Formats: sequence, structure tokens, C-alpha cells
Amino acid sequence: MNDYENAIEIKEVTKRYDGFTLDRVSFNVPKGSIMGFIGQNGAGKTTTINALLNIVKKDEGEIRLLGLDSEKDEYEAKKQIAAVFDELPFDDRLNAIAIDKILREIYEEWSTDTFFGYLDRFALPKKKKFGKFSKGMKMKLQIASALSHNAKLLIMDEATTGLDPVVRNEILDIFLEYLQNEENTILMSSHITSDLDKIADCVTFIDKGKVLVSGFKDDILESHGILKCTKDDYKDIASEDIVSARLNDFGAEIMVSDKASCSRKYSGAVIDPATLEDIMIYYVNRGKKEWR
Repeated sequence: MNDYENAIEIKEVTKRYDGFTLDRVSFNVPKGSIMGFIGQNGAGKTTTINALLNIVKKDEGEIRLLGLDSEKDEYEAKKQIAAVFDELPFDDRLNAIAIDKILREIYEEWSTDTFFGYLDRFALPKKKKFGKFSKGMKMKLQIASALSHNAKLLIMDEATTGLDPVVRNEILDIFLEYLQNEENTILMSSHITSDLDKIADCVTFIDKGKVLVSGFKDDILESHGILKCTKDDYKDIASEDIVSARLNDFGAEIMVSDKASCSRKYSGAVIDPATLEDIMIYYVNRGKKEWR
């Protein structure tokens, strides 16, 4: 088995469409971690994932998956990857027994026992046609299939969107279990940051096709903060310290990306911790600098 430090390495990946460009995207997903890939709808998450999986051809850049070149070694890499999308890729007329037979032919390491084990655990019927499944059942079915062929890398595109909180928690628990094996890695795109607050080790923020922030979640949360001050004090804050500022009638709430330096510089100021959602919202509004 080839040895690699990062399960995914994306370097300077560009894909141009009419009206949208994925612009020199670079980030790494360390082996054994779960990376939350965060951004608004239309930020470029799905395009990046499609480029990773070679569903769309990138115009420039380099992608390595599990130490392999995503284009030259596509077949070898994809044997070890499972992808879960927002929509069920199986025909509505099929049932779980049929899918087991089909996937057994496709994946060398397919395990019928593992698959039916997940179905039992998720309380999914084996004979019911998928057309009769609810959205949550379809997602659980995709995850059961994804985790039954010994994949080393799980790529999820908005997989928890539209699911109720109980189902989401159940699925997040299964991901954490999957990561007990340190060879396994997850890339999970979402615009629901609360899921990633719970389970992500690393996060990458993308907006308008560009990566804004990428790194270990705890470092990102540690370095960012929301500085609260009056409108008068706001005038004294240096613009290079400000990601963006939310102004209201009472004062200003300013996102800073270097909390430690700002608390020294503006010694009287209160700097509250920021959540991933705060960071996303303030970065998305960074073009405006000031917003309400």
C-alpha cells in the first residue's frame, strides 16, 4: 500500500464555467481526519468534489487521492473511495437485495454482511422499492452502501441537508465510528455548520470559488473572535484587523482573525469566541466590510 500523509491533496485547481470560476483552490485533508468543507450554496463545493472525483475535468491544477493521481490512477483510487450525494443514485424500482447483488459485482471488497448489518441498524427494509423510501431512508441507504466496501476515503456532498436532527445525529455517530480506524478519512461538504462544529477536525471555507480559510478547526476557532465596541471605538480599529464588521444602532461587532494580537492592541475591548457559522457569515460579507 503506498504511504501518504494526506488522504486528499488539492493544488491550484481551477475550473472555468460561464459565470463561475473555481479559482486556484488548494487544501489538504490529513489522513484519519474529518474535513468540513463549508460554504454557501453556489460557493463551489460541488464543483470541487466533482473535480476530485473526475466527474468534471479540471482546467488546471493537481489532485492526489490516497497518494494517487486522480486522473492517471483514477481506477485504482476510486476502488478505495465512497461518495455520497444529495440525491440517491439508484433506480427507484430497485430494492436493497438487488443493490447488494449489483455492488457485489462492482466492488472487489464488497461485504454483504456489513451492508445488511447497516440496514438492520438503520431499520431499513430489504425488499421495499427505493421509490417508496423517505429522504432520510435514501440517505441512510447510500451511507450503508458507501461503508460496505472497505473504502478508505468517504466523500459526502451536502449529505445531511434536509434530514431531521435525530437522523443527522445517528449518521454523525456512524462517521465517528468509521474514523476509529485511523486509515479512514472523510471530506464532508455542508452549509450546516452545526454538524461540523460537532465532528470536524479540519475545516475549509470556500466562497465564490475561492478558498478563504483552511486548517484545523480548533486553530481557526481559537484565532478568530468577535470584538464588540461602540461606534466611536470602531473608528480606531485598524482596517487590516477587520474581516468584516456588523453595525447596529448600539455599536459594532467586528470579526477579527487574530484574536491574540487584537486583545493586546485594543486592551479594553471585549472579544467573544466565534462559531464556524459566525466565521462563514462574516467572511461572506467581507466585500462589504460593513453590513447590518
